[in-house]
Amino acid sequence: MTAPREDAFDVCIVGSGAGGGMAAYQLTRAGARVVLLEAGVPWDNTTDSAMMKWPYESPRRGMSTPERPFGEFDGCIGGWEIDGEPYTVAAGEQFGWWRARMVGGRTNHWGRISLRFGPDDFRRRTLDGLGDDWPVSYDDVAPYYDAVERLIGVFGSAEGIHNQPDGIFLPPPRPRCWELLIQRASHQLGIPCVASRLSILTRPLGDRPACHYCGQCSRGCRTNSNFSSTNVLVAPAVATGRLTLRTGSMAREVTVDARGRATGVTYIDKATGAERHVGARVVVLAASACESARLLLNSTSPQFPHGLANGAGVVGRYLTDTTGTDVAAFIPRLMDHVPHNEDGVGGAHLYMPWWLDNRRLGFPRGYHIEIWGGLDQPSYGFLGGVEQFPAGGGWGRQLKADYRRYYGSVVGFSGRGEMVPNADCYCELDPAVKDRWGIPVLRFHWQWADSERAQVKHMQETFRAIIAEMGGTPTSAMPGADQGYGIADGGRIIHELGTTRMGRDPATSVVNEHCRAHEVPNLFIADGGPFVSQADKNPTWTILALSMRTSDYIVAQRKAGAL
Repeated sequence: MTAPREDAFDVCIVGSGAGGGMAAYQLTRAGARVVLLEAGVPWDNTTDSAMMKWPYESPRRGMSTPERPFGEFDGCIGGWEIDGEPYTVAAGEQFGWWRARMVGGRTNHWGRISLRFGPDDFRRRTLDGLGDDWPVSYDDVAPYYDAVERLIGVFGSAEGIHNQPDGIFLPPPRPRCWELLIQRASHQLGIPCVASRLSILTRPLGDRPACHYCGQCSRGCRTNSNFSSTNVLVAPAVATGRLTLRTGSMAREVTVDARGRATGVTYIDKATGAERHVGARVVVLAASACESARLLLNSTSPQFPHGLANGAGVVGRYLTDTTGTDVAAFIPRLMDHVPHNEDGVGGAHLYMPWWLDNRRLGFPRGYHIEIWGGLDQPSYGFLGGVEQFPAGGGWGRQLKADYRRYYGSVVGFSGRGEMVPNADCYCELDPAVKDRWGIPVLRFHWQWADSERAQVKHMQETFRAIIAEMGGTPTSAMPGADQGYGIADGGRIIHELGTTRMGRDPATSVVNEHCRAHEVPNLFIADGGPFVSQADKNPTWTILALSMRTSDYIVAQRKAGAL
């Protein structure tokens, strides 16, 4: 049965996260009539956030729930497991696929770490012979980083580090006590520890006020002082009168005409189960790297029997995720603290950019270090494992006294590093499994390489050296080679990239330097799929910049009559 067809829009965007939100914002401002399909529920952080809710107001005390794995007050609805939306993993391998199901997508979840890729990150093959160079350079993307920073706002400090480019920064908040101790120990070891770069306002920007330092960024900001696509990009696009937002719309396939040009998107109305079709002159996929790949692979036709834009069999390939590992530590100097003001943003005020030369190490790519600790609001699981502390736990008044003494005495370190794409990491359609709407699901293949395990070993050793310098004790033993030195499973850092990568050669890439499909001239991809490499930085800032660049290209091509 053919799905009912609707009048054509200028553009159909799938996904309302960083890439989709930015595309909707740019294209509606340019005058395009846009329909935005979002598989999740409506969400407005100014009204739906639990930002000021006390843990004791819930019988769970903030414990995680199936739809909020990071805690019931977390601002993101989704997770690694979604009822009715399975995925599979090849036998003997490990991969977790996080999906958000709400307006704004994963921008309601992320830590707002807003790092530009550096000049070297766009030409790694030239520098070390591994992976591939991007078909664009830092200079091509830099004006869009500038524009994103002026639009959204990011705090930080100018450091002049070659491959950690400075941006247009708002003033950073001052470091807190525990952060100053980490910074002192890091500097003693020759490790830079500088102001974080977070998209949280420390000065008013437009109609958005500065952060009031409640520290609840992960719950969704009621004042819009931090960035999420929901109210910084999507809501202004709706306000133009040119954006039609459809939630609960699960995209099934991109349709094409006899010439092989995209004609729109067929989707499932999740509320009724009905199949519908929306027509569009241009289609932009921004559903996340893996979801967009799934949509292309499911979009088969006589012109594209193996999936749309997949004539070379590249869709789903070159999948990467950030490498990661963590270590927590007990720091005696932070015990018995004097009560003091520790206000700040919902994240660390400091971080450590990559500082070494990989040519002198046993692994090819670097990492940055994120830190955590402080006097967070006690909730479910607070100071779990108190029996490991020197007092050894207890009961009654003594236990309560120990909780007060040890409150704030734990700090932690998280490494986030670059993975080199390899042939063993990809996604494909599972030949047998379908979701609740009958759409074939993805099957993942994943293998870390020895270079990534060596990188993570270096992370673990570095964290433990800093802890020793602070006079602390790690709460876990150093993991060995049999444990991959503590490397997180693929997908667990939630930075999956690639699968529809950009390049000049259609035989090895899906889209060109403007994120336009080689084989389908009116199809574009505006999420993490076009990334050629991972970099040692979080990807959201680059997704935003590339989406803005692609949107400007679409506008220019429309004006020229080429689309």
